[in-house]
Amino acid sequence: MTNVSLYSSEGSPVSKIELPKVFENEVREDLIRRAVLSEQTETLQPKGIFPRAGMQTTARYIGRKEAYHSLKNRGGAKLPRELFPKGRIGRVRHVPWAVKGRRAHPPKVQKILIERINKREKKKAMFSAIAATAKKEIVGKKHVLPKIEIPIVLDDSCSSMSKTKDIVKLFDKLSLTKDIERAKSGRKKKYSRTGGTKTPRSILIVSAKQTPIMKAARNLPGVSVVTLDSMKVSDFAPGGVPGRLTVWTKSAIENVSKI
Repeated sequence: MTNVSLYSSEGSPVSKIELPKVFENEVREDLIRRAVLSEQTETLQPKGIFPRAGMQTTARYIGRKEAYHSLKNRGGAKLPRELFPKGRIGRVRHVPWAVKGRRAHPPKVQKILIERINKREKKKAMFSAIAATAKKEIVGKKHVLPKIEIPIVLDDSCSSMSKTKDIVKLFDKLSLTKDIERAKSGRKKKYSRTGGTKTPRSILIVSAKQTPIMKAARNLPGVSVVTLDSMKVSDFAPGGVPGRLTVWTKSAIENVSKI
């Protein structure tokens, strides 16, 4: 078993803590990508159109020359047209290229949007994603590694920190502010209908339950906060790429195996 340092609210190591067995799992990137895809598709909402949209009209094509409302020998296109009294013919309808016609291939609510995944497969993916947070060669590809060992475990006294400036001071002592600055400098403007900005992912803080540190830390650029009962594979591997810089509280690291 691996032992890591336990840090106080002043940023100094106070003792050693043993990591759970979950950090010894093999990192399976294929399972992680599949689990993240499954979580992303669960947020999609089925959409479709009214099945009879564009078809609620009298338009139809009559091909027999002798029939009433027939279109033969009239010099017009053989397409479904509106039928009016006294044999008159109206505009083309029904076909997709006609005004107020139906759509050629509309979205259907029957379409399967969610990528299904087995429970044991998703559980193994969560183990792999958590184990990747303890490997410097994987975390270093995406983040600015601190000078201390990872994963970083904080004492439960840090959970009561309610000011963002106190979190910044703590992260500065743990040499984590460089990764936050990387996320802040990497912000890009979103040229879309919704607008706004897109910020790269930075530190993930995992707590055993809702604590003041979660509200204080979520204001920092790229920083995310989760509890043990709400964490997902995509939290530890955004976009399906494992190796996120993670900070745990002592109670969270002790109870992660029970979850």
